[in-house]
Amino acid sequence: MPWRSQLTTACRRTALRAAADAERWAAKDVPRDRMMEKYTWNRLNHLQLGRYAEYLAKMEFTLYGFGVYTAEVDDRGIDFVVRLSNSRYYDIQVKSSRSLHYIFFPKDKFDLRENLLAVVVIFVEDKDPQLYLIPSMAWSEPNALFVSRNYEGKKSKPEWGLNLSQKNLPLLAEFSFDKAVQRLLGHSKG
Repeated sequence: MPWRSQLTTACRRTALRAAADAERWAAKDVPRDRMMEKYTWNRLNHLQLGRYAEYLAKMEFTLYGFGVYTAEVDDRGIDFVVRLSNSRYYDIQVKSSRSLHYIFFPKDKFDLRENLLAVVVIFVEDKDPQLYLIPSMAWSEPNALFVSRNYEGKKSKPEWGLNLSQKNLPLLAEFSFDKAVQRLLGHSKG
């Protein structure tokens, strides 16, 4: 059975299990809002949320047919590597956020290059996590969303920043995970 058929079958089984769970909850007269406890992100501490974001990103890449390879040590700003073919791979750095605010990538670990991607996962209480896939080269042309800070003569190290705000969401939408992956898959064929 081809891998896509296996994934589709697995997804169907998962959906059926979720539907059966929902029916069991309803049969027990459990209030619907208790079912939403699944997305109570404030139960997770900072490290748990970051790890969840990494695993979620890995599984999303897997569903699109990428090979996923985990780094044993994150000393170079690479959380994992994904591969499309023998000659096409991407280094991935994952960042998670509980809200819309500024996040950053140290420039000494996040050097702009064609095969470096950032996955940003935004966790909003009681909602599905929102994933974004951003090529590092997006920071080569700073704007309201993408920021370059050098902090010359200051204690802070240089960084590439991402201004997550309600105002900048339209700029971020271009990098929704599904859209960005489709661009990668199309680029790999060319």
